[in-house]
Amino acid sequence: MRCISCNTNLNDFESTRKYASGDYIDLCNHCFNSADMKDVDVIERADLAYSEDVTSDVEVEDIEGEY
Repeated sequence: MRCISCNTNLNDFESTRKYASGDYIDLCNHCFNSADMKDVDVIERADLAYSEDVTSDVEVEDIEGEY
């Protein structure tokens, strides 16, 4: 899977990031953090994240076990 903005390969964490509605976001961390996503509810798989994947200004809902 590739980022819809910059066309780089997405890692497992990035490729499983979803909007709260269930649609995949398909943005790499750089593009996701560059976009104005502060007020957007997202679901992220914390079990797939590396320390550089997690940002403090994004709310993370852990859906471990739901896939």
